[in-house]
Amino acid sequence: QVQLKESGGGLVQPGGSLILSCVASGTIRSIDAMGWYRQAPGKEREVVALIIGPGFTNYADSVRGRFTISRDNANTVYLHMNSLKPEDTAVYYCYLNSELEPTKDFWGQGTQVTVSR
Repeated sequence: QVQLKESGGGLVQPGGSLILSCVASGTIRSIDAMGWYRQAPGKEREVVALIIGPGFTNYADSVRGRFTISRDNANTVYLHMNSLKPEDTAVYYCYLNSELEPTKDFWGQGTQVTVSR
């Protein structure tokens, strides 16, 4: 079973920066995609950034140029968030897709990011 643990959320002023981390643990037979979604109050969960396969990255238009996703050689993915805006306020969820696992899609419990003065 795959477990995902996020860290790094918090309160930051507009224009500030945060780094989110997510560590995957457990029996993982493959990582076919890994990254971040977010959900703001009253809105649906949306993709923020994903690393697909060996290194293809995909970003939401709203964060492209401000956020950078990266992954180390093990099972950790990072989201470097710069020039944060109040509309970036949301719960950020780590996501992992493993096509070799029966469940295939795994989610972390989420970490709150609040951008406010």
